[in-house]
Amino acid sequence: MTTEELEAKLEGQTESQNLEFKGDVAWDVKSIIKDVLAMSNLQDGGYIILGINDKSLERIGISSANMETYNYDIMKDQIAPYADPFVDFRLYFPKDKDGKDYVVIRIFPFRQIPTICRKDGADVRAGVIYYRNNNGRPQSAAVSNSNDMRDIIEVATLKMMQKKKEIGFTAEVDDKSKLDKELMGL
Repeated sequence: MTTEELEAKLEGQTESQNLEFKGDVAWDVKSIIKDVLAMSNLQDGGYIILGINDKSLERIGISSANMETYNYDIMKDQIAPYADPFVDFRLYFPKDKDGKDYVVIRIFPFRQIPTICRKDGADVRAGVIYYRNNNGRPQSAAVSNSNDMRDIIEVATLKMMQKKKEIGFTAEVDDKSKLDKELMGL
């Protein structure tokens, strides 16, 4: 992630369904796993940016000592026991326009089926699907209403249809152009 890409994410300085801010904190799977699981169940995934005061939204950056605790392999090993199927993510260490350091975790959406929590933790429970709701202030929480569950099922259905199409499976559809547009994400 470049400085320009980071600045674009920070420009609005507000959390959204796909964007979560955390302060200058060391890596701790227990404090972040719910956000990781929830963002993996969004159509486009999401970003967690560390180095932003999540109350005042002030850019504070992240200390070098805390930055060193973010190791992709360790994070992957610690996230894996909580996620079924696994969560795909990337780790970036960009600077902002003023030279402050940040940690950015890019969480990708699930590939075919929604991510289900498979292990109890401090803030998560096995067997629960987490999601970033859009009702009021964005937050990561267990799916608690039919609209959020419907969104997740719709994304999973489209992904499954897209995979079937890629391997040559066809089905009769009234409006093929509309289906193709949906499968392409348009």
